[in-house]
Amino acid sequence: MNKQPIAVFDSGLGGLTVLRALRGQLPQEDFFYFADTRFLPYGDRPEVFLKERGVLIAEALAKRGAKALVIACNTATAVAAEAIRAVSSLPIVALEPGVKPAAALTKTGVIGVLATTRTLASERFQRLVGNHANHHKVIAQACPGLAEAIETEGADSPQVAALLDIFVAPLATAGADIVVLGCTHYPWVAAAIAQRLPTGVHLLDTGEPVARQLARLLGAAGLLGGGRGNLTMATSGAPVSVIATVNRLFGEKIHVEHWEP
Repeated sequence: MNKQPIAVFDSGLGGLTVLRALRGQLPQEDFFYFADTRFLPYGDRPEVFLKERGVLIAEALAKRGAKALVIACNTATAVAAEAIRAVSSLPIVALEPGVKPAAALTKTGVIGVLATTRTLASERFQRLVGNHANHHKVIAQACPGLAEAIETEGADSPQVAALLDIFVAPLATAGADIVVLGCTHYPWVAAAIAQRLPTGVHLLDTGEPVARQLARLLGAAGLLGGGRGNLTMATSGAPVSVIATVNRLFGEKIHVEHWEP
């Protein structure tokens, strides 16, 4: 199984920030990235739909030959990770907002979390806060439309700037000294978020910890290596629009196929 690819999936292309970290940590692995853009954005979809969709995708990726699975989507993790683990025997790494490291780093005791509506409403997120940050003040800021705007309009677009003005302001007003980027799309606009916060506020991204965890799991399972650093991409939506976004966000010209789990 060493030669089989690692599957990475997200609702769209925000997970490319995670993929970038994975490829940096594991250059001798092949990757298959699936963007479920037909159903983008996940953040405002019903929980039942997301569970069913997540399980369907995980099973299809296993049949396609994946040796491990990375759920590169905070919303999918929050709602569907437990259901996916219940039906899959693959090593799985699931993304979640970095509340635990934020609680260890904060000096003011105020933590800001930027995430989708669905992530913040999930039981998994509530447990995360209760287990690791119950002695801190957590400002959970839902950002409806932000991930979609980053992907469709571009990180530097006026639409994204207007949304950031709205969503970041409450965290700055509350005095948060740590802000968790709780959606894989948000690292694309990290600099713009930082500009709207006081100097010295630390932004937390979870791409690097996910890459380290995947390396540990693959090592423990005897599945490290065997690839050539190849990347294959697919989408459930229109490949033409995805290719244009990948080129803009990722800086690489990569073929994208249509694939429907």
